[in-house]
Amino acid sequence: MLRYLTAGESHGQALVVIIEGLPAGLSLTVEDIQPELARRRLGYGRGPRQRFEMDELTLVGGVRHGRTLGSPLAIEIKNSEWFRSDKWHEEMSPAPGVTRDPLTSVRPGHADLVGMQKYGFTDARDVLERASARETAARVAAGAVAKKLLAELGVSIISHVIQMGTARAAAGLRPMPADLDAVDADEVRCFDPVASQAMIEEVKAAAKDGDSLGGVVEVLGYGVPVGLGSHVHWDRKIDAALAQAVMSIQAVKGVEIGDGFEVAGRRGSNAHDAIVWDPSLNGGAGNYRRESSLAGGTEGGITTGELLVVRAAMKPLATLNRPTLKTVDVVTKEATVSFKERTDVTAVPACAVVAETMVALVLATEAGRKFGGDSISEFVRNAQSFKATLP
Repeated sequence: MLRYLTAGESHGQALVVIIEGLPAGLSLTVEDIQPELARRRLGYGRGPRQRFEMDELTLVGGVRHGRTLGSPLAIEIKNSEWFRSDKWHEEMSPAPGVTRDPLTSVRPGHADLVGMQKYGFTDARDVLERASARETAARVAAGAVAKKLLAELGVSIISHVIQMGTARAAAGLRPMPADLDAVDADEVRCFDPVASQAMIEEVKAAAKDGDSLGGVVEVLGYGVPVGLGSHVHWDRKIDAALAQAVMSIQAVKGVEIGDGFEVAGRRGSNAHDAIVWDPSLNGGAGNYRRESSLAGGTEGGITTGELLVVRAAMKPLATLNRPTLKTVDVVTKEATVSFKERTDVTAVPACAVVAETMVALVLATEAGRKFGGDSISEFVRNAQSFKATLP
């Protein structure tokens, strides 16, 4: 079963991710991962860090001659800012010492105050450096590996932005895997060109006011096999795993599988995906097919083999370029406004890429649990054997 763990802080020396449970023999190079990290930096409204952060990565262990060994895979991603400024050598040094400039005016909507209360810190930087969305770079690296594994089963994952502020894409307009380059080329990663322009105007208006902007992203899984997840335990349900994974992304406050929230207002006769037998599928042998995707490709906590649809709502960022949020200084207890830390106007396009990562990691984990195998050939063979048994 796939497991991963990340380490590192936003302005520390590096981020690290260790992935355990990969089969041996999976083709993998730095070039397979680097483009995914570059995609994470995309998007109109991103802050200045994205212009100089190179996300230079090293495969530290678990790969030899371009193929995984079946042992834990370790990836290091250097933080460019650490090497650009002496400030962070002192502020984020692992050696004993104290900060010259503690952050004490905590930001509403951030982990600052509750993290300080929980862990007994007196400087908000002890919390925010790890709570920062910079951590997701390590997750995206892990997700790139998960996507490589899923590609062996014919699974493709793509995301797009469907709402930013009040601007929303046309309903039902969804990119296919072949549309990935077109989506990434759009300034806000929106597949609807009309909505894209409206979103850009929303970002411009928020930037002018020194404010931030949230939105909604949609992740689509094509070619997902039937049978991932299980109905037998609460923590084996694929819906639950997807919801937890996507909700763990910084600033995400809502997750929807399929048309979950919309169908809640319908009657049951109009809220489920009708099942039909289609003799034209499976090379003429026939297969089951749903006539719609209201459930988002899952039923009873198990993937159906249909299009997987996962949406995430990202709140506006809590750090503002023109701080106005009312707060308190934890030392003086006096009223103030939250401090300014360099920030994006919006990170919704990047959130979509990170959401792809989390969906990929969940699917890869469940595929490993379902099909097993110590080598990539055994993993694929097991998946093919299972598929051959389906009616």
